[in-house]
Amino acid sequence: MHLLLQNTVSEEGDAIISSQNRKELDQQLFKIEQYAEMALQYQRIQTLHKDLEFKKYSVRALVMKVVKKYSVLFIHKNISVEIEEMKDEILTDEKWFLFMLEQVLSNALKYTKAGGKISFYVKNQALCIKDTGIGIQEEDLSRIFERGFTGFNGRMFQKATGIGLFLCKQVADELAHTLTIESTVGVGTTVKIGLARTDLEIF
Repeated sequence: MHLLLQNTVSEEGDAIISSQNRKELDQQLFKIEQYAEMALQYQRIQTLHKDLEFKKYSVRALVMKVVKKYSVLFIHKNISVEIEEMKDEILTDEKWFLFMLEQVLSNALKYTKAGGKISFYVKNQALCIKDTGIGIQEEDLSRIFERGFTGFNGRMFQKATGIGLFLCKQVADELAHTLTIESTVGVGTTVKIGLARTDLEIF
């Protein structure tokens, strides 16, 4: 599909697909890749502890990587991003931390309407990802990390898999980071990933 999208002009120089259609296809292909990646990581979660390499990383650098990767969705949905100044460092595994951060951002983009905003900032030793999306029902908040649970939003919009946040919690626990979610319907959601790690023995 990538190769087909690169070849958008015929031998005669005519456009095979319009610019708008290409943007739509790029967006859908990106989503397919993300779902495929999530499925692969779901299979690996049982042996995650064998695939960890802890190092110190700049929190801002990790955030920038994820935002750059998801830039196509920010542009397509006309959602602005705000990244506050961050000088914090985190001791973590880069690959799995980025996977967790990507799942959180994917959800924020999914449930934030055009013209909305997603913000990244550090407060009380936690990386906060705040969106202006539709929010989560209060009765669903206690179950959002359960495998397969989609809640009201999943039933209403039929976009949820019930796997993303489950995997995030599994990864956070393995990395010894706390993971909490606060949300108000109609106002937005804030996900907090603790930068100060809980007790963890590394062999």
